[in-house]
Amino acid sequence: MSSDRIGSLLRPFGACVASGLLALNLALTAASAADASWPAYLGDKASSHHSSLRQLTPRNVTKLQRVWTYHAGGTDPNNRSQIQCNPLIVDGVLFGTSPDLQLFALDAATGRELWRFDPVRDANASKAGVNRGLVYWADGTDRRVIFGNSHFLHAVDAATGRRIPSFGKGGSVDLLDGLGRDARGLSLMANTPGVVYRDLLIVGMRLGEGPAPAAPGPIRAYNLRTGELVWRFNTIPQPGEPGHETWPPTAYQYAGGANVWTGFALDEQRGLVFCPTGSATFDFWGGNRIGNNLYANSLVALDARTGNRVWHYQIVHHDLWDRDLPAPPNLLTVRHRGQRIDAVAQVTKSGHVFVFNRESGEPLFPIDEIPVPASDLQGESTAPTQPIPRLPAPFARQLFTHDQITDISPGAHRHVLDRFSRLRSHVPFAPPSREGTIILPGFDGGAEWGGAATDPDGILYVNANEMPWVLTMVETRGKEGQPLSRGDAIYTQICAACHGVDRRGNPAQNVPSLVDIAQRRKPGEILDLLRTGKGVMPSFDFLSDAQKQAVIDHLSGTPSTSTADARSATTEPDNPNALGSIPYTSTGYHRWLDTNGYPALKPPWGTLTAIDLNTGRHRWQVPLGEYPELTARGLPPTGTENYGGPIVTAGGLVFIAASRDEHLRAFDRKTGRELWKAQLPAAGYATPATYSVNGRQFVVIACGGGKIGTRSSDAYVAFALP
Repeated sequence: MSSDRIGSLLRPFGACVASGLLALNLALTAASAADASWPAYLGDKASSHHSSLRQLTPRNVTKLQRVWTYHAGGTDPNNRSQIQCNPLIVDGVLFGTSPDLQLFALDAATGRELWRFDPVRDANASKAGVNRGLVYWADGTDRRVIFGNSHFLHAVDAATGRRIPSFGKGGSVDLLDGLGRDARGLSLMANTPGVVYRDLLIVGMRLGEGPAPAAPGPIRAYNLRTGELVWRFNTIPQPGEPGHETWPPTAYQYAGGANVWTGFALDEQRGLVFCPTGSATFDFWGGNRIGNNLYANSLVALDARTGNRVWHYQIVHHDLWDRDLPAPPNLLTVRHRGQRIDAVAQVTKSGHVFVFNRESGEPLFPIDEIPVPASDLQGESTAPTQPIPRLPAPFARQLFTHDQITDISPGAHRHVLDRFSRLRSHVPFAPPSREGTIILPGFDGGAEWGGAATDPDGILYVNANEMPWVLTMVETRGKEGQPLSRGDAIYTQICAACHGVDRRGNPAQNVPSLVDIAQRRKPGEILDLLRTGKGVMPSFDFLSDAQKQAVIDHLSGTPSTSTADARSATTEPDNPNALGSIPYTSTGYHRWLDTNGYPALKPPWGTLTAIDLNTGRHRWQVPLGEYPELTARGLPPTGTENYGGPIVTAGGLVFIAASRDEHLRAFDRKTGRELWKAQLPAAGYATPATYSVNGRQFVVIACGGGKIGTRSSDAYVAFALP
């Protein structure tokens, strides 16, 4: 009904009433138009993953068909490239990124390319890492896309794909500036988009987490017009700042991490930004950071205008398990004790949901501090307790006990049982050990960076991994405390966690073998990789030229300098986090698999769960994904390892790809019943988006593959009704 028609009907009731309802009608029209888009990372600034579009329903979703496919280019021929981008759709234009980190704009109805932006056209902007999404900001005719790549933020004209030179320096801001201390040469990547509050862009970043020196992870806000730094919140507090007492006195000068690498949620009305932080470095040994380590592993509510802390809750004390908060929190409204409460919910790698009053930080369900085991590693001092919510119940298993060992085949059971008997018994928060510690849920969750979706009824939908991993610590010195060779010492500390002590790499993590690297690459090429990094490999430019050469000599088997100078060559005086000062490293990130490559415990191995946050009770849980060869043997769907999150619609559907079996699926929001699935060109390790153009609802997913040994692709695929 038009505004004129509404006005004519209301004239007898007075201009005042008519004016009020006209305003309401215009507001609803504006809301409808906005909801036809997907204008922010994960749908909106509340990180809800929710759309009020209703065209697609449980009744008609089986008729969905592919309507366009866009090939972005830039796929790695060795199947190591990925696309993790949750695209934006604004005014009928889709903004996304390619596997080789180019930004592009498409006609969202047809998939036709409109423009493309390549950041390496400028000499100062390298490509590194992955991209999970973008930021869109508009003020009148000034419309910008903010694109994070390597350690830069780029401001790009949304209409033309050209740089906006008035932003930062020539259109870019270098995130290595303004950290509070010099971090040049250390790893820093802008993987995940920030969030916009008025004319501020609030951002985090991904940092190195190994035993090598690491950059600090402050939360920062930049002026969207100029690129000027407006405020900084130090997540590793400096002297005089609250929380400083939870670290060693000089930790702010050397400690790293405690960074927001996952994204934010913003309560625009209250001006509150909710910041989920990661662990402090080194992930698995914290003898140089004794204390609870605020604000690592915390949900921190900041005043979005000033960066001042409003409240915080630490979800893991003195983290030794890489238990970063893995995804942005969700803002939603729940009914609790007879009242409607604006809440914030945070999912975790451990498979828990922490729910708080958004304004006060008060938990809505009781949280217990449970006693946990102590460490026997030299110099370590674990926190005596860890917080566990009573409700909701965990959405992933918490214990790997004898009765959970896989029985998928007698051979698989025997193989896993043999190793199980030689590892330390599994209990939650068992500390890292030299014998091997079971981590369940594993390092990739429980919940992972795809996060959770919420709906207006207070229901949270979260996908999870249920896979055990094994963490084994090794000393960074040789036998009986003797120093290693110079190159071996550096490799063991900074490279072994990914490439392995045996240098065989980790195909499931896209980490190549270095066994024959000297035959495949020239010394100069290895040197360039150490300087710049590549893909998910960070730069190691903090190493001196002599240290880089020592690593190259070690990898090629060339004799290097004497062992006597190993420690002096790698240790900086008065720096407890300096290279050579950490007594332990890990042997790498190892999934525990059976002889056929399936997880070591009984299925399900991947799940999708609906949790009622009004009551804390689970509504349903179903497997997510399947192994076709096991289904053909008559096994029910087992679920698979999964990456990327769900979205939920007012039409009654939950859409999610994520599983390694290369499908996009639709589930009934109320029951969890799988209603539809479609084969993709490669696995969709990304969160989908939904939008409407000319009254037609689309669902689009980036199909990059490339993780956990699966094939890579460059495709974005959109589905709609005929």
